[in-house]
Amino acid sequence: MHVLLVSVYELGHQPLHVAAPGAELIAAGHHVSALDLAVESWTPSRLEGVDAVAISVPMHTALRLGIAAAERIRRERAEIPIAFYGLYAGVGQKRTLGSVADRLICGEYEDALVAWVGSLQAGTPAHGVSVDIGRRHFRRPARHLLPPLDRYAHLATADGHRTVGYVEASHGCRHRCRHCPIPSVYDGRYRITGADTVLADVEQLVAAGAGHVTFGDPDFLNAPAYAVEVIESVHTRFPHISFDVTVKVEHILAHRDVWPRLADAGVVFVVSAIESLDAGILARLAKDHTAAEAEEAVGVVGAAGIDLHPTWLPFTPWTTPEGVADIASFIWRHELASVTDPVQLSIRLLIPDGSLILDVGDLEPHLTGYDAAALGYTWQAADPTMDALQQKLAAMAEAGSTGDPVATLADMTHVIAEAAEVSIDTSALTGDVRPRLSEPWFCCAEPTTVQLGVFD
Repeated sequence: MHVLLVSVYELGHQPLHVAAPGAELIAAGHHVSALDLAVESWTPSRLEGVDAVAISVPMHTALRLGIAAAERIRRERAEIPIAFYGLYAGVGQKRTLGSVADRLICGEYEDALVAWVGSLQAGTPAHGVSVDIGRRHFRRPARHLLPPLDRYAHLATADGHRTVGYVEASHGCRHRCRHCPIPSVYDGRYRITGADTVLADVEQLVAAGAGHVTFGDPDFLNAPAYAVEVIESVHTRFPHISFDVTVKVEHILAHRDVWPRLADAGVVFVVSAIESLDAGILARLAKDHTAAEAEEAVGVVGAAGIDLHPTWLPFTPWTTPEGVADIASFIWRHELASVTDPVQLSIRLLIPDGSLILDVGDLEPHLTGYDAAALGYTWQAADPTMDALQQKLAAMAEAGSTGDPVATLADMTHVIAEAAEVSIDTSALTGDVRPRLSEPWFCCAEPTTVQLGVFD
């Protein structure tokens, strides 16, 4: 069987979620080709000789764009089998299953994807939804299927740019933050990729030119001893490359002793989903940290010489102008403007099918229906001016996505300050270039008009 694996968006990285299943399908004896629509153009010739298409949907934006890709494929070859696979494959089933996709594969998708292709080859095609989070052994991803690393996001540093590779040492998460899509699939569990597999993948990324590696685990310190072992093993083999990781505030503080070791191993920044500084919103999201602990986390990693790059969820049904202003003030007060993508000040709570946030008791009065096209429940803020503010900020973030991010962030901050009738000092700028990735968008942001227009 000739299988075409399609990626539409993977946070500006060379898509691991094509390379990983590609290796499994090749090992099973299938011919695999790949298309990354984030950096490659669609042509009808890509379907020539293809027996099946599988589209990677690891996040909300990818699913939105993946549907557009599947619709285009259906127009050109209506009979071709299509599967969606990844974390978001089960979202919006009424919109996808039976129309743009024959098979939806969630969780640890490799075995089910190989089985689906096998069922097609046997003439007994599997349909419907598959969810599997079982343990398995992972092969070295088939990176040769993909465009070169220099076509993807890079790391900007004071010494210039570094090419970036992306790996995952684990999948899933031991926590159940209510706004996060991961608990809906993994339910508080995580799966280890394996130190040998990660090292083998980094070896081929370095050979391809990577000078920096992103560990994209939902929480790198879900298994702290294993995580430190992995990154120190990679550092020993490749002492010249740097890293970034993602860690909850709670884990930053609980494992504060590991940060000097991670710094010595080459970690230059850590992404942490602070989301909000409002106690009520943090409780509704089940974040298990406070605003004071978020402040402390910045200091803990900073003391080790590592930058903290917080991510935010400013707009929820319970957001106030003052709450958004607190977030903006936090960014400038801690001199984080140079490492904060402007889109972070505009992100609005997404509520897909199965989201744990639907269990929050005081959410229902704010819900206004289900939008099949947007793949989620719609809602209005308790303060209607917040919806208008979010739309304005989102437009500013998209318009400024190719310009100076710090200037855009300052302009957005001034709009926020005016709405909250407060003063926020945006003068705390330095000439330092701090390590940050060049990709300006984020997994929980709505896709841009440019992204959505890829098949126009």
